Amino acid sequence: MQQVKQTAEYTVFQKKSGRYAVQANAKGKKWLNGEDKVRILVDEQLVKVMTPKAPPAEAPAEEAPAAS
Repeated sequence: MQQVKQTAEYTVFQKKSGRYAVQANAKGKKWLNGEDKVRILVDEQLVKVMTPKAPPAEAPAEEAPAAS
């Protein structure tokens, strides 16, 4: 793994596959996962968060004229 950035709180590594790993610099040096990891990578502008697109709204069904 290649070290990309180091701060007082964490170190960001890039794996050979191109994915990122984040390790806390606090006692124990635990690997961060989930929302903590995503927040750090977004703050460092290494990844972008994609939001799902809203499904297209369905057009209202046209009413058939009433037959008399």
